[in-house]
Parts: sequence; structure tokens; C-alpha cells
Amino acid sequence: MSHADLSLVDAYWRAANYLSAGQIYLMDNPLLTEPLAPEHIKPRLLGHWGTTPGLNFVYAHLNRIIRERDLDVLFLTGPGHGGPALLANTWLEGTYSETYPDVPRDGEGMRKLFRQFSFPGGVPSHVAPEVPGSIHEGGELGYSLAHAFGAAFDNPGLIVACVVGDGEAETGPLAASWHVNKFLDPISDGAVLPILHLNGYKIANPSLLARIPHDELDSLLRGYGYAPFYVQGDDPDDMHARMAEVLDQVVDEIHRVKQRTDRPRWPMIVLRSPKGWTGPSEVDGVPIENTWRAHQVPLAGVRENPEHLRQLESWLRSYLPGELFDGDGRPRAELSELVPRGDRRMGATPHANGGLLLRELKMPGIRAHAVEVVKQGSTHSEPTRVLGRLLRDVITLNQADFRIFGPDETASNRLDAVFEVTGKQWQAETLPVDEHLVRDGRVIEVLSEHLCQGMLEGYLLTGRHGLFNCYEAFIHIVDSMFNQHAKWLKTHKRLDWRRPIASLNYLLSSHVWRQDHNGFSHQDPGFIDHVMNKKAEVVRVYLPPDTNTLLSVADHCLRSKDYVNVVVAGKNETPDWLDIDEAVLHCTRGAGIWEWASNDEDEPDVVMACAGDAPTVEVMAAVKLLREHLPSLRVRVVNVVDLMRLQPDTEHPHGMPDREFDALFTADRPVIFAYHGYPWLIHRLTYRRTNHHNIHVRGYKEEGTTTTPFDMLVLNDMDRYRLVIDVIDRVPGLGPKAARLRQLMQDQRTRHHAWIREHGEDLPEVRDWTWQ
Repeated sequence: MSHADLSLVDAYWRAANYLSAGQIYLMDNPLLTEPLAPEHIKPRLLGHWGTTPGLNFVYAHLNRIIRERDLDVLFLTGPGHGGPALLANTWLEGTYSETYPDVPRDGEGMRKLFRQFSFPGGVPSHVAPEVPGSIHEGGELGYSLAHAFGAAFDNPGLIVACVVGDGEAETGPLAASWHVNKFLDPISDGAVLPILHLNGYKIANPSLLARIPHDELDSLLRGYGYAPFYVQGDDPDDMHARMAEVLDQVVDEIHRVKQRTDRPRWPMIVLRSPKGWTGPSEVDGVPIENTWRAHQVPLAGVRENPEHLRQLESWLRSYLPGELFDGDGRPRAELSELVPRGDRRMGATPHANGGLLLRELKMPGIRAHAVEVVKQGSTHSEPTRVLGRLLRDVITLNQADFRIFGPDETASNRLDAVFEVTGKQWQAETLPVDEHLVRDGRVIEVLSEHLCQGMLEGYLLTGRHGLFNCYEAFIHIVDSMFNQHAKWLKTHKRLDWRRPIASLNYLLSSHVWRQDHNGFSHQDPGFIDHVMNKKAEVVRVYLPPDTNTLLSVADHCLRSKDYVNVVVAGKNETPDWLDIDEAVLHCTRGAGIWEWASNDEDEPDVVMACAGDAPTVEVMAAVKLLREHLPSLRVRVVNVVDLMRLQPDTEHPHGMPDREFDALFTADRPVIFAYHGYPWLIHRLTYRRTNHHNIHVRGYKEEGTTTTPFDMLVLNDMDRYRLVIDVIDRVPGLGPKAARLRQLMQDQRTRHHAWIREHGEDLPEVRDWTWQ
């Protein structure tokens, strides 16, 4: 690069640094047209300076090479609190003002940009959904690189430049994310360019990777499969020259890698620069720049301390704002020479507003996959195995924008029909004994739920569709990642300029009631409770009771947008309750009376409710026992597929009005509710209902071990015999009349206990039970 070109990059960097510092400190006098005064300073100084100059440095240099080579680049900011940098750069390049016309590229717009940052009614300090060009907030550390790889899949012309903070690099998810280069196909996928930013410190401590010897760091990164290029120093002129040289080399190397058919060694950059670079070197005699003290606000007492105010003004003027902005506050014309054009601007890339690129998912008809049901409950099938055949056809119809992610459990969850048309993407070594490993498969399996979640999020946020299948108990590993995505969606949905994206779909199988063989550690249905804490506009939970209802729910979820859908479904054989037409109608209702299983006519004595496949079987078995022994008892069977239907319509869009709820569950009759998860969630959802005091819930209550399937139900008091006892105990006047039946049910539980300890399997009448 010529000296003039490097000077232009430096000017752009100085402008971004000025705008970033201004956001942290100023609420007025943005161009320093008069001496700084206390009233120009925000009363509460919030923000993070330490990482910002490095982010601005990278952004400026990426602009140069994008402009020169017409590259398609998506920029991800891993370091937390990088908001000032991205807001500054998108305002400089014009995308921020195009997105928010009330913040124009002039002096008044600059004042608004400064004032709104970390200010009531303004914008957050992170790279939040409000920031154009962002798909990664960086508030919770660890996920940037997984997001980057997810964005690169099936985007062969895209380079995802991902800045990884050295604090973030200490997290478990990020440490695992380096390995995703073993899945990225150079031909059919884009490139991920990790930029490990070593500024040396976190909030109050040095960072590990910045303090290990160079040879050790280099060996670590090469061991991960990367070719690291180093840019390090503190002199801006030297650093600009070196960064320009390295970026040219790295982009050349990416183009070479993209022509290879074997597993490549992908390039990456290690940027070592001072924390708080170009900020105050010391304050009150204490070192600031290149220490942990530069992490947040280097000068804290500016309003009260005249010396700090003087130092702040000197710092801001060191960027020479008069050379960077004209008298009206607009960036000078020469700065625009560095800005890419149109959608090539990183703040304007459609990849960061994935709904612009989203194509409707082509769905096969579910009726072709439905199981035949001649008589309710007379046949059995494996729900997820049938779903696997539907997903096989989804993959066939959507070869470039649908993927399945999972932690080594696709076949275990009986979705293996997908391997009839695709394989598991894999770039590492293969052996003759391996199965289904291919360079460009539609399934990605890695034994890290964090990576599965992160890659899927990146894939969805850039305009594609997908599914995450997992054992129910271990989806808890991504509790916090779910939190962040749900928060992102909530904000994203209220921004008119962000277009809808495909929903994040969880399929949770190998669930609590059929983990009898793996034991207590694998038995936990609590992810549903966690999900239910989020805003009603974002989350949905479905508990299909059989195969055809699972097909209907899956069809709905895969077509949906801007939700997190949680579907819990078993993989073991379960009765087929509804034919496909009944299943679609039942799922559309979300909850309803099963007339064919009820004998209540208009007024039940008791309502037997169920949600989930195992609870449904137990309720049906209990109803059959009640019909045999108490034929005059009027029983209504209600099945719930959509858990949100239990909430009032004032709390959730799917919720029932009180009149509808009372019509379904009655206003005054006992309700025995067998639920898949922790029973108190049903009470929480229904606590405002008229008949709440009559709702008695059975579910998982943290009793488990390695045992038989039915013993799991007995241990948690959700077995058919316990449910019959509950009916006897709760229907007024029934107790004395049904004393012998109650005793029989207790005896059956005792007999069960002895039988499984002698024979190692469930009672024949339980094991071989059918509704008919």
C-alpha cells in the first residue's frame, strides 16, 4: 500500500475512535466547537473503551480490502461491549443513518449518536440487534466463532471475519469452536477468518493467551488446524502497514484454500495491540493504556474533576476531528473513498439481516408419511423414526438451505432415514469403518451442544432453516445460549427493518420417561420450564402424543418464523392414537377432548388430562381401568399438545379465554393432569383459572435411577394405578364406594415392585398393554 492509502486508513480509524469515545462521554458539543464543559458530559459514564480501538482498527482495514477486491464480508464482534465501535463504523459508512434517518451523518446526527449510547431510551452498549450489520451481540462471551461458522455454511462466496477477544477465548464454547474448521467445506461453504485480538486483559486480570510464550500460542493454533499470521505492536504507522500486508496475504490464501479438495489449513490473524490503544496513557499517575484499567471508562470523574475534563478534551482532540469532519459534522469526502459500495458495506450486508435472503422452506406433504390408524390405539409406531423420513424429504427438497445439527445423536434419536439422501459433513480423516461421513452433508454432528446451538443460530440468522436434535436432559447445556437467542428475537421482532427469520427448532427426544437404561443423570425435563420464562411472543412448546401429531407439529414448526419451538417426542414405540386428519385438527386446536376415549356426555365427574406421550399412555390405561371397574363414572379425556394453550389469552397468543378453558376442563370438577415434566409448571400456567384448586398434577418429581420404563412412572407417582387412586380420592363421594378398587391399585403397585426385582422387566399386563 502507498503512504497515501495508509494515511487514509489511519484517518478512518481516528474518526471511528473519536466517534467511539464521544459515545461514552458526550451528550452535547460533539464536534468540540467550544471548550468542553461539565454540562457536555453524560451524568452516568457507561461503556467499554478497552476493546474498541482494536475493533475499529480491524474494521478500517477490512473496508480497504473489501473495496479493493469487491469482497463479500460479514463482520462478527466477539468481545463484549464492542458497541461503540460498530455504531461508530456503521454511522461513518452511512448504513446507520439509512437505517435510522433520525440520526443523520451530520453534526446533529453525531450529537444524537453520542447521546443515545447507554442512555435511557437509547441503545445498549453491546452490538445488539439494533446495530446494522450485526448477528452477534457479544454480551455473553463464547459464541462468536460458532456463529461465524454457522453463517459460512452454504455461503461459498462469503468471508466471515470474526474478532475473538482474548477474554472470550478462555470460555469453553469458544475453545471448542476452533475445531469447527474440520467441518467447513472449502468448495460449498464460505470462509471463516478468525482474528484473535490479544489486548492483554479482561476486566481485572490478564488474559491467558496473551501471557503464554509465542511458541506455545503458535503451536496451539497450528494444532487446531490454522495458519496464524501475526500483527503486533503499538505504533499506528507500523501496525497499519503490517495489517495491510497480512490481510492481503490472508485473502490470497483464502482464495487458494477455496480451490482445494483436501482438508486445508485455514488462515487466521493474531492481532496483539494495547488495551485502550490511543486513550489516556495514565490518569492521576496510574497507568491506564495497555492495562486492565482501560477496560471500561478510562476517565471516570470528568464532571467533577477539572483535570480529568482537561485530559478528556486533550484525548478527543488528539484524533484531529477538524481534519475528519467538515463544519456541518459530515465525514469528509476522502473518508468515503475507503467505504465499500452498497451491500458490500459490512453494516449493509444482507447476510446480517437474514430475512432478506430467506426462502420459504419447501415442505413435503405429511400425509405421505403418516401412519395408518384404523382404530385408536390398536397399532404402535416410533414417532421420531417416522419423522426422520419426513426430514429426509425436507433435505431432498432444500439442498442448500436446510441443515440438521446434533451432538452425535441423529441415529440414536432414530432420525437416521436422513442418511438415505445425505451424510454427516466431515473434513478430517476417514476410515473404512466409518459410516455416512462426507465432505458436504446436510447433517453436522459434534459432541458439543454449545457448538450445535451456535452453528444453528449463525445459520438461521443469515437466512436459512434448521433443526437441533438432542437428548432432553442435555439440552440444559445451552440454557444460557437459548436465553441470548430468545432475547435477540424479542428485540429483532420490534425492528421494522429486520426481516423475519426461520424459527429455531429443538427436537428433544430420548426423554425423561425412556431414559430408564441410562439412569438418573439422563432424566431431566426441566428445559421446558426454562423456556417458559421467556416472552410469549417468542417461545412455543409442543408435546405431541403420537406419531401423526408429531408430523403435524414438525410441519408447523419448520414453516414458522421468529420463534423458538421446543418439541418433545419419544423415539420408542408408542400407541397410534389419531389418524392424520384427526392429528392435524387436534394440533390446530392445541388442546381438546378425545371423544372416543370419553364417556362423560355433557357433564363429567372427572377430567383426565395429559400432555406428552408417556403421560397420555398412562391416562388412557387409567381410563380403561376406570371403565372396567367403575363403568358409571363419567370421565372426560383432554389431551394437550400446545402447552401454551393452558395460559390465559391475555398472557400468550395461543392462550385460552377463561370461558373456553372452563368449558374444556370444567369450572368445578376434579382434574387429574398427567404431565411430561415437573408438575408445578402446570400449576403456574393455570393459577388464575376458576378451577385451579381442583387441578391435581402428576409429573416428574426428581425420582429416577436405572430401572424399567414403568418403574420410572411408579417412582414419580404418574403410573396408571396412582392416577386411578387420585380419581378415587378426589371425586366427591367416590372414596367409600371404590375402596376395594383403591386397594387393588395399591396392590398392583406393590406387585410391580416385587416383579421387576425378580424378573428385571415390567409386568406383562403393563408391557403388553393396549387400549383396545
